[in-house]
Amino acid sequence: MTVFLDGPRMPPKRGGKPDSLVIFLHGYGSNGADLISLAPYWADQLPGTAFVSPNAIEPVPMAPGGYQWFPISSLDPHLMEHGVKSAAQSVDRFIDRELERYGLTPDRLALVGFSQGTMMALHVGLRREKQIAGIIGFSGVLVGAQSLKAQMRSKPPVLLIHGDRDPTIPIPALFDSAEALSAADHGAQWHISYGVPHSIGPDGLELGGEFLAMYLKTKGLLSGA
Repeated sequence: MTVFLDGPRMPPKRGGKPDSLVIFLHGYGSNGADLISLAPYWADQLPGTAFVSPNAIEPVPMAPGGYQWFPISSLDPHLMEHGVKSAAQSVDRFIDRELERYGLTPDRLALVGFSQGTMMALHVGLRREKQIAGIIGFSGVLVGAQSLKAQMRSKPPVLLIHGDRDPTIPIPALFDSAEALSAADHGAQWHISYGVPHSIGPDGLELGGEFLAMYLKTKGLLSGA
């Protein structure tokens, strides 16, 4: 079943039609308002970029204002793989609709996920036929590693960032994800945020901005025009 998604937006800092798009995918029990708060930190580096942070597919029971991409009670790999597959179509449709809204091609899009949103960003972004500009995954894990090589349809740049004090998704998930990407004949840049729990530290925020600026800058900017 495909669910219509929407959420908070921030237009390009310079105004006018955007030349690129960043879609945030939030974590379990959170909402779009959480990650859209990152946009102002990156707006100076990406003045032509529009940002959007949709609420996930369904509300979390007993968590007012919280949403989930899929129900999760543990890090069981089979349950998580079933979950990302069930939510993927809604995310893909949202991406298609947003690209059409702004008249952008997939290579002008980056996905930024946190925790459960990272699971979604990696699953969807690596299986889209037309390659997107890049994927940033904070504090998450690659789900469905065994099937990735057979299902991967494009190889966008990937940056994985994880706190070494994360009690929710412990730091080994970072290395497991990087190794799984390598085994699927892809790869990832990765960074450990020391002293950071299940959140985004200042160093991760800075590296994320640099990554997005590298892959979303227009040709004119790259050539000095």
